[in-house]
Amino acid sequence: MSTVLQCSDLGWSVKGRAIVAGVGLEVRQGETLGLIGPNGSGKSTLLKLLSGIRAPGSGQVQLHGKPLTSLSRREVARQLAFVEQQADTSDAVTVRDAVELGRTPWLSALQPWSAEDERIVMQALADVDMAHMHEHAWSTLSGGERQRVHIARALAQQPQVLLLDEPTNHLDIQHQLSILNLVRALPVSTLIALHDLNQALECDRLGVMERGRLVALGEPNEVLTSERLRDTFGVRARYLTDPEAVSYTHLRAHET
Repeated sequence: MSTVLQCSDLGWSVKGRAIVAGVGLEVRQGETLGLIGPNGSGKSTLLKLLSGIRAPGSGQVQLHGKPLTSLSRREVARQLAFVEQQADTSDAVTVRDAVELGRTPWLSALQPWSAEDERIVMQALADVDMAHMHEHAWSTLSGGERQRVHIARALAQQPQVLLLDEPTNHLDIQHQLSILNLVRALPVSTLIALHDLNQALECDRLGVMERGRLVALGEPNEVLTSERLRDTFGVRARYLTDPEAVSYTHLRAHET
């Protein structure tokens, strides 16, 4: 399986304090790689470094084998989309306007807006269950609705790599599940930071961040051991399997 996004010895510090230190990982073609860790462990900063929004203090990021720094912003945006935890959008725009921005990397004087761009935007809105609100003003949306629009804008970019920073924040249970199912079904490679350990179980692989370092990486059942949950998250946990389900495992955690 080929690698689409990778970093080596990635680091970033503030006033001498390491926020991300010595991180190396690979995102494989077509996989959903989850990133978990306590608050302040460096997950969000790592995603910003991988997206190119923040320049690393050390190490290198490669997108499809090329250094991220060698690519133009347009070239990066055609291949990679990033949904931040708290992205900003002007209150003056409509839902549809916000998602149309996702087509910007593909437009030029020689390639103006087309019916195909329109189709892509409306499909992205439908995918996150927001097509019926496409004319609504941004200022009228709830936190969960705004999050779904941000994800739709990323989908409209038609990226090959999708970075998501806790995309289920502010969403109700129904839309949390629909967004996660959508992400897993997309024909893209996804790196997704999550705070819900049970949601993390559904990823192909998991990375665990602790104090700025990647301390574990592998399949969920290999990574989320009792020892790891105790040492990194400070909880005791056990797996519960539903005997009536074909395949369903739930992680039940308690404070230590």
